[in-house]
Amino acid sequence: MNKKAFIFDLDGVIVDTAKYHYLAWKNLANDLGFEFTEKQNEQLKGVSRVKSLEILLKIGSIELSENKKQELLAEKNKEYLEYVNTMTSNEILPGINQLLNYLEEKNIKFALGSASKNAPLILEKVGLFDKFTAIVDGNDVSKAKPDPEVFLIAAKKLNKNSNNCIVIEDALAGIQAANIAGMISVAIGDKKILHEADFVLNNTNELTIDFVKKLIK
Repeated sequence: MNKKAFIFDLDGVIVDTAKYHYLAWKNLANDLGFEFTEKQNEQLKGVSRVKSLEILLKIGSIELSENKKQELLAEKNKEYLEYVNTMTSNEILPGINQLLNYLEEKNIKFALGSASKNAPLILEKVGLFDKFTAIVDGNDVSKAKPDPEVFLIAAKKLNKNSNNCIVIEDALAGIQAANIAGMISVAIGDKKILHEADFVLNNTNELTIDFVKKLIK
């Protein structure tokens, strides 16, 4: 049995649901009477839904009651789920299928560690739900990344020590969480932003079998 195990973030690593989040937030901002750009959307990366709404309202200089905020959060999630329900396996990012198949073949366990409460649904939609040894999502955690809770729960479910876990992430908060947990961190994205990771790759295409073999060693 291989000592190492992998923990994958969902958004930006396995699938790109960020675009659907952005569309739902953008529509919400438009309904409230202001523009919300893709650049501003970067501020919401890896951030909880409640915190995302706070940031959005701050951008629009809007103050709302707690009840109204709850209403908007439900509305945003409903629209987001409408997008999610149209997802298919075509949405799996390049190189991921090949990588998961290789890990399965080599008996290397892997889990999902995502803040998204919709993670199981998304995995079902793209046909990957049954592949994962364990799934830890927003329903299992009380603390958001950079708190390492999500990854520590995943390690426990995989029956692995932290130092034998390799985390694949695309957000700085996720990389910091992996580092705090004492795990090997692999970032997907901009090196300038994600420089705290042990390894930084430009995109999922670079998660090659050769790269993974080196990691496992």
